[in-house]
Amino acid sequence: MKLGQLLKAIGSYRSHSPLEDFQVRGISCNSQEVKEDFVFIAIKGNKEDGHRFIPEAIDKGAKVIITQSPRHHVTTSPKEINFIEVEDARKALAKLAAEFYGYPSSEIKVAGITGTNGKTTITYLIEAILKEAGATAGVIGTINYRFKDRAIPSKNTTPGPIELQSMLRDMLKEGAKYAVMEVSSHALDQERAAGIKFSSAVFTNLTQDHLDYHQTLENYFQAKARLFSGMAPGSFAVINNDNEYGRRLKAMTPAQVVSYGIEQPADMTAGNINFDIAHSEFSLISAKDKIRLKTSLIGRYNIYNILAAAAWALEEGIDLSAVKSAIEKFTLVPGRLERINFKGDFSVFVDYAHTEDALKNVIGALRPLARNKLIVVFGCGGERDQTKRPKMGCCVTELADYAILTSDNPRSEDPQKIIDDIKKGISRDNYSIIPERRQAIRESLGRALPGDIVLVAGKGHENYQVLKDKTLHFDDCKVIRECLKSMNY
Repeated sequence: MKLGQLLKAIGSYRSHSPLEDFQVRGISCNSQEVKEDFVFIAIKGNKEDGHRFIPEAIDKGAKVIITQSPRHHVTTSPKEINFIEVEDARKALAKLAAEFYGYPSSEIKVAGITGTNGKTTITYLIEAILKEAGATAGVIGTINYRFKDRAIPSKNTTPGPIELQSMLRDMLKEGAKYAVMEVSSHALDQERAAGIKFSSAVFTNLTQDHLDYHQTLENYFQAKARLFSGMAPGSFAVINNDNEYGRRLKAMTPAQVVSYGIEQPADMTAGNINFDIAHSEFSLISAKDKIRLKTSLIGRYNIYNILAAAAWALEEGIDLSAVKSAIEKFTLVPGRLERINFKGDFSVFVDYAHTEDALKNVIGALRPLARNKLIVVFGCGGERDQTKRPKMGCCVTELADYAILTSDNPRSEDPQKIIDDIKKGISRDNYSIIPERRQAIRESLGRALPGDIVLVAGKGHENYQVLKDKTLHFDDCKVIRECLKSMNY
């Protein structure tokens, strides 16, 4: 692609040197990936400033450097390099990526899922419904990026714009009709999805999370709202009408709104809900139809997830029979209220819940199903929103019968300091502290009596633990099975 054509994508810019219209071989914001005749975009991140790596990018062959800083603020090399100044380098990167890969989102239907909780489950449900309906879909999300028989472990819920556009183009080449992607608040705030045309979007809910980044709940909401306010006419938005932030969103989007909920009037709702330890059963009710569904997903919050996926599918024109069949065949999402199968007289679940609201949801789902006690193992991540730690401690000890406080991903923080923060919210004496996670899990299993439920929360599908500068292999499900085996279960 010629440089002149590529630069049309960013609109206005200021050139600090004569522009040569050469064939651009690639674009990157990572200096290590730059090759001859590349365009390098210098992004100032939270930990690293891309401007520091401009000399490396030039040495590797970059001919154009795009930056928000004027040229005299940038260290240059003796080579003749085109410097371009833009108002917003992140947005420019997203637009350049879309242009370079030929705007794949104009040819593939992209559904964006956002909200604090439920995103991953809804992407799995929509994927299952599309497969049942005979449509091919790729998925981009927290657990992995997958299409057909390929799955790549994800580094971020929503990858950067170059990787996003490249994946969408690859999915399109291989015949995908849909791309279903989780869209995080960080990605929206950092303009990673700015070059994507969303044909539809889903809003799940909004509760406290990521305040270490967004500072306030309102800022967090406004970041989520960008997905909906930027939608094009002809698109549609599926919104949780039981969430106050969802109700606010309805007035902020030009898209056609389809609502779902249980408590408030909505286009898609549920009635006559029943749960047991292995299933949920309810009536799915729309303006035109009412059917009875039985699913292996348990808990009220999973009813919301199913409503969102079903509402999306019906608005997309998918037959209700395909929706029913897909949901009833669906088994689980890795690490989302995943039941550990073993021969024992108590139950064990693993869940990704790592916020106060997520813990309320999963404990609320399991509480009425426990014939005896509910035991919860949990911790809080390091280098993340510290204000949620005491709230999580209060939540678990108030709602569960017994809690074991342990390490999650401490990262560079002292694990004991994190646990001390959790303890600040606890007023009961129904807990113990075991910082080593494997030992904490084993203790929870050893405490379990017939009819008890053990919940190991916080890490879900993750198969690692970050301790200072080390990333160790640690899989809650695997550790639980190993402990149960050593205990002769």
